[in-house]
Amino acid sequence: MSAAVLTPDAVRAIDGRLERAGLLDPAMEIAGLAVARAVQERWPSGRVLLLAGGGANGGDALVAARHLLAAGREVTVLARPATHPLTRLNRRRLRAVGGEVRPLTPATLGRAARDAAVLVDGLLGTGFRPPLRDDLARVIGALNAARARDLNVLAIDLPSGLDAMRADVPGAAVHADVTVTFIGPKPAQLFGDAAAQCGEVRTVPLPVPAAWLQDVQVAARPDDATLGALLPVRTASAHKGTAGRVWIVGGHPGTVGAPALAGLGALRAGAGLVTVHSAADVPLVTPELMAQRHADLRTFLTSTGLTGTGARPDAVAIGMGLGPEAPALAREVLDWEIPTVLDADALQPDLCGYGHDRCVWTPHPGEAARVLGVPTPEVTRDPLAAARALQDRLGGVVVLKGGPSVVARAGDLSVSRGGHPGMASAGMGDTLCGILAALLAQGLDPWDAARAGVRLHARAGEIAAVRFGYGLGATDVAHDLGRAWADLRAAPLTGVYAGV
Repeated sequence: MSAAVLTPDAVRAIDGRLERAGLLDPAMEIAGLAVARAVQERWPSGRVLLLAGGGANGGDALVAARHLLAAGREVTVLARPATHPLTRLNRRRLRAVGGEVRPLTPATLGRAARDAAVLVDGLLGTGFRPPLRDDLARVIGALNAARARDLNVLAIDLPSGLDAMRADVPGAAVHADVTVTFIGPKPAQLFGDAAAQCGEVRTVPLPVPAAWLQDVQVAARPDDATLGALLPVRTASAHKGTAGRVWIVGGHPGTVGAPALAGLGALRAGAGLVTVHSAADVPLVTPELMAQRHADLRTFLTSTGLTGTGARPDAVAIGMGLGPEAPALAREVLDWEIPTVLDADALQPDLCGYGHDRCVWTPHPGEAARVLGVPTPEVTRDPLAAARALQDRLGGVVVLKGGPSVVARAGDLSVSRGGHPGMASAGMGDTLCGILAALLAQGLDPWDAARAGVRLHARAGEIAAVRFGYGLGATDVAHDLGRAWADLRAAPLTGVYAGV
């Protein structure tokens, strides 16, 4: 299954359909109960301070307060004037069971936080857009000051002050230990500094038809079972000639490690034959890897193109350490119209328009900025929009690398899962290119190869991190690709709605 990545507009559309179906009230009840359960599981003792805004986010907080009160917890609720009909209704319900609601100000928050164990942030939801009003900024300042004194913070749907669409933190914002979000993740919970502000993100399913989500989601986030099912399975009669022939075209004096790592990634991802073609002597990081040095790499590629498909591999990865000739050499390979992965030096603006349906482009944010002609922070602020723009310019499939990576094709975005911060080291992207080329050579289409390959690489990084700790090398990750492959193939199916 895939989780739906939702924008504020998507959330509003779903809420509207729930309201028209008479289901918004029960959905809020489920959401508030989930928040109460999260508090009970994570912090089972001590007084709970809940902050309720005027909108639906505040309604969720009031429902949570009622369930916590029923569970025997000591509860304090501070609230802003209610504007949403269900928020007003749930104020009445809370009072009916003995709960009290007091006005929220920085002063009342400061006093109430002194002997609280947990604070629940239900001030602002996904509909908030900066800038923050001064009075709310003061409240959030008081909240974060209380957290600095060891108060635990749980945010409902999104920490107040964050823009749900942005990966940066636009100003004053709540820093949460846990965020309980509903139906599917929001972009701010996935990327950059905003994701760090969210802490641990728990996604709570609601009884929403899958078709509603498919209508409005900005991206999908497939689970391991879905991606593991895409990985090729060899038959008993397979041999190296049927397991995929990969060429790695890269490297020049001083940058020979990059193509070697790509070759290792391709071998560990199941390619039967891997050859590195380079203008320099490439080290054989494993004896199974073949290497050919060419005095004139362009002449070699041109002659291969002229001799027809029989002389060509099943897939090519090009650009890793290739140097200034990369755009011209990439054009030669793209003319073959075979499955091709383009990385590093082959990611240049002058290749826009040369892509085809069988190629995969793999920029990191700096390379993406170069192709788009924008500052790098513009890419990292909204990776989904950047990936979409890159695919529009380059064609084929784009993997915008990051934590997490975004895979884009015409009309579709997919956000990866997992990985480890220790993978932020040289050579990781080269290894990923080899993995993608191997999957293409084994028959996966570019969209499936990109989504499965990115997750395979990330899972190998998670496994390697258990052995090596924080600092990981690309070779460490490559050597765990086999275990990662087995994990993804064995991953259990997951459901969408826990109530079924």
